Amino acid sequence: MSREDYEVIIGLEVHSELSTKTKIFCSCPTTFGGSPNTQTCPICMGMPGTLPVLNEKVVEYAVKAGLATNCEISRNSKNDRKNYFYPDLPKAYQISQFDEPLCEHGYVEIDTENGKKKIRLTRIHIEEDAGKLNHDEFAGDSLVDLNRAGVPLIEIVSEPDLRSSEEVENYLRKLKSILEYIEVSDCKMQEGSFRADVNVSVRKKGESKLGTRTEMKNMNSFRSITRAIEYEIDRQIDVIEDGGEVEQESLRWDDVSGKTFPMRDKEDAQDYRYFPDPDLVAIKLSDEYIENIRKNLPELPESRKERYLTQYNLSEKDAKIITSSKYLSDLFENAIKVCNNPKAVSNWIISDISRILNETEIDPIEIPFDSNQLGKLIILIDKGTISSSIAKKVLVEMFEHPRDPEDIIDEKGWVQISDEGAIKDVVMRVLEANPQSVADFKGGKQKALGFLVGQAMKETRGKANPQMLNQMFLEELNK
Repeated sequence: MSREDYEVIIGLEVHSELSTKTKIFCSCPTTFGGSPNTQTCPICMGMPGTLPVLNEKVVEYAVKAGLATNCEISRNSKNDRKNYFYPDLPKAYQISQFDEPLCEHGYVEIDTENGKKKIRLTRIHIEEDAGKLNHDEFAGDSLVDLNRAGVPLIEIVSEPDLRSSEEVENYLRKLKSILEYIEVSDCKMQEGSFRADVNVSVRKKGESKLGTRTEMKNMNSFRSITRAIEYEIDRQIDVIEDGGEVEQESLRWDDVSGKTFPMRDKEDAQDYRYFPDPDLVAIKLSDEYIENIRKNLPELPESRKERYLTQYNLSEKDAKIITSSKYLSDLFENAIKVCNNPKAVSNWIISDISRILNETEIDPIEIPFDSNQLGKLIILIDKGTISSSIAKKVLVEMFEHPRDPEDIIDEKGWVQISDEGAIKDVVMRVLEANPQSVADFKGGKQKALGFLVGQAMKETRGKANPQMLNQMFLEELNK
């Protein structure tokens, strides 16, 4: 049997760190990148006799996320202890939520090749993050950094509604975008503030019983998640085709070898021995509290996309790309305020900026220049100070050594040549050096003009005003 004879079933548990200034149960800062164990206190280090106090902002952010993903918000919920031992979990239990989460029964709508599809959300609950183990493979030692212990998380659990790695990527990108727009998480995947546990199973088409699932833990790259899912689908099908049975287990994805490796047998809920945390009071939310958060939700990506179609006359495709990231969308809107040229800003974001982001594998939030600098770059093109080809070089420089485009142009000597006399000299030299192209143009070959303009741009190292070049070449060629 082939892969086409099997159906893939995928569910996700997404963990997103919340952008609160302090941790979930203490006043330690949540800043990323501090020296190991410098952002800790007796509470987040799990010392006996300490009492946690719930950060109210965590509840607000979780409710925001629930409302933005069409969830029902629970008026009564609580915190539970999830018991398991691991070296980076000092208390030997994690404070989470079990049977009474803050948010339930939501959905996120994604685009698929067959149209719109709703991915159902089972729940969104709050919990604390664990610390981080740093392994020294050469010495054979491990050190624990507890700065991350107690950082607030929301866990977003989907139903097993996803059927391919493409759908998974679309869902994760949409979810990431929503969380960015409502400003509850920076979703920096490289820092682990947006990561997913991926549950994969396969079954023969026509069967109703779910296959045995495996779970790939803590994945924080779209590319790795896609590769891992594709590998795991093929691996499970091979096991079944060879007469074996897929084992329920947690797996580790190795990006170098492109394979999954077992970590441990997958626990069920009863293995964690959940019980209500006796140190924390129940969470009770009023209708007024929830409605106040709903009324103050910012514009969401779908709404902003529709506005761009009418307000800026963007294409559906371009509007979707720009609004897929709050940071790209904010860059777009704020750059327009500087240069008043929506079409040009859109073109630069869709083409060169997106290309550089893809090549360097960085998130839009990490773009090192601001909207004011992008707007200034477009003004310089519109004024004829630099050509589009020079502007592309300026943009690369803005990514690598961010500063105002005027400063880059002055330093590099990239000001466009728009002097008629200088342009005319270049045109005459190029015509004299390329008699065959002149003859080709006069013989009806329009492409010859492009070649001649290209030669002139090459001679001026891209500085010549291309409109003036085209006009002067036509004047001379038509004499």
